[in-house]
Amino acid sequence: MPIVTLSTDFKENDFVAGAMKGQLLSLNKELIITDISHELSSGNYAHTSYVCRNAFKYYPENTIHIVLIDLFKNNTPHLLLTEYKQQYIIAPDNGILTMIFNQSIENIVKVNLNAQERTTIAITSTAASIANELSKGKYIRQIGKPVEEIEEIYPMRPAIGPNWIEGQIIFIDKYGNAVVNITRKEFEEYGKGRRFQILFSRNDIVKKISPNYADVQTGSALAWFNSAGNLELAISNGQIAHLFGLRDISVAQARHNKLYETVRIFFEEEPVETPPL
Repeated sequence: MPIVTLSTDFKENDFVAGAMKGQLLSLNKELIITDISHELSSGNYAHTSYVCRNAFKYYPENTIHIVLIDLFKNNTPHLLLTEYKQQYIIAPDNGILTMIFNQSIENIVKVNLNAQERTTIAITSTAASIANELSKGKYIRQIGKPVEEIEEIYPMRPAIGPNWIEGQIIFIDKYGNAVVNITRKEFEEYGKGRRFQILFSRNDIVKKISPNYADVQTGSALAWFNSAGNLELAISNGQIAHLFGLRDISVAQARHNKLYETVRIFFEEEPVETPPL
């Protein structure tokens, strides 16, 4: 049975997410509908791309992903449909597709929206119709028309200096932990086994990577690489964002602050020598 996932900024306390499920089931009662998140931020594309990218890879081939955030950003008259790594993604033409995949997209079509009714429910209805057509085995070029140009936005990359790497806080999770756009791979490739200090907030420092939250005493700050492979700052049994006043990208944007909350890792100049056995 076809699987459809939903990733939106509709929130759980509104009716729209439930209405969209009803639209889908009214077209095909055999669909398996699963929520990835309805708590995404319309102003934080980095958060949405982080959530979607790391969730999509666990779904089987031919899964249909509907990603609906910031629907009225450009007031574009269509939705986009693409096939990527044998999965399908339906999304608005606002840059979120290239944010999720961090690359340009070739196999993509557009599906026009109702010209007379450009409401959220009308848009979810169109998305449901696209998903239904896909569930019947149609190819994307049987559903939509070729599109010459789409909006492209790409994730911010960490900045790199002579002996440092600086990242931005992508988002603050519900536990007050700060997720940073520095990956384990980037940390290890650039660090090369050198000692380091992770500097955040005012002059607060963490000097080691912990395996999990229980590695330090209650109330102490820690850094670790989470299940997605991203650097995460936390406090054991506490909320680091609240305690240190950390902000994510969406909050910085809302305050018209171009300087996002940054986290910098300083490395010693030489690698740490391993003592002889």
